[in-house]
Amino acid sequence: MFKNMIVYRIAPEWQAELTQVDEALAKLPFAECGATQEKSIGWVPPRGEAHGPMAESVGGHWVLRFMVETKVLPGSVLARKVKDKAARIEQETGRKPGKKESKELKEEAKLDLLPMAFTKQGSMWVWIDPKAHFLVLDTSSQGRADEVTSLLVEALPGLSVSLLDTQTSPQAAMSHWLKEQEPPAGFSVDRECELKSADETKAVVRYSRHPLDIEEVQAHIDAGKLPTKLALTWNDRVSFLLTEGLQLKKVSFLDTVFEGQGAGKDDGGFDTDVAIATGELSQLIPDLIEALGGEGRTGLGDGAPAAAAPASATAAPAAGDDDAPF
Repeated sequence: MFKNMIVYRIAPEWQAELTQVDEALAKLPFAECGATQEKSIGWVPPRGEAHGPMAESVGGHWVLRFMVETKVLPGSVLARKVKDKAARIEQETGRKPGKKESKELKEEAKLDLLPMAFTKQGSMWVWIDPKAHFLVLDTSSQGRADEVTSLLVEALPGLSVSLLDTQTSPQAAMSHWLKEQEPPAGFSVDRECELKSADETKAVVRYSRHPLDIEEVQAHIDAGKLPTKLALTWNDRVSFLLTEGLQLKKVSFLDTVFEGQGAGKDDGGFDTDVAIATGELSQLIPDLIEALGGEGRTGLGDGAPAAAAPASATAAPAAGDDDAPF
């Protein structure tokens, strides 16, 4: 739960009850793809119980689960089917299909193949902290995050969100921490980072399981390379990889988090998992914001105008997005 994090600020004027959220999401329940349907999206009960609520509250934190299913249709298979159809037309009529007809053949071939295609499912955890006004999505794909936030804005009246923004950019902060070897209070620099050149060469240097308090790293920064990823640990409790876009990847809860939890986090099931994750992360996020100089001018917590998710966010995720389908 919450292996990756994209954090949004919810406009402070938005107020809703858990029952209202549950009723709104119940209008878009997930259903598996139909025979000729390429993609299906919707909400499922977070606990995994049939006919359970779509929104759960644990310790005042609301948890939702978004599901997507896509049909896997290899391009080579589709191209071969289209080629066979075109060859049949040429054999029967003595002419090659034109551009418009070829496009229609492709759609026809797709409809023929979809009922036989394999399906791929994926889900995304969604966490709403109604008191702190944070929305957190468990994904590393901004395209998929935009899709889900757009659905939430459409479903929940008055909801406006904006990507979390800070006074100091993560890239500038990471560069300072590495160069000066002075991580912010409560954080320590771990053994992984990526440095990328800003010039036309786009040169990239990656360190993995390697100490970063070395002159070589500082020399790369002096030469103009900027950090795009940096591994950090917060209070010896949570490790993560901070990106230049203020995403948290590879989130991992350390052993100290589970001390006093008996047999471990799996022993308590859903409620324990949610309580541990939200309990730790709801403290980490404010500390990270403080380490980055506080929220920026576009943050909604300082009274700036609320911004809804972009209209284009409902478009399908780009093919290059990682963690497909989530």
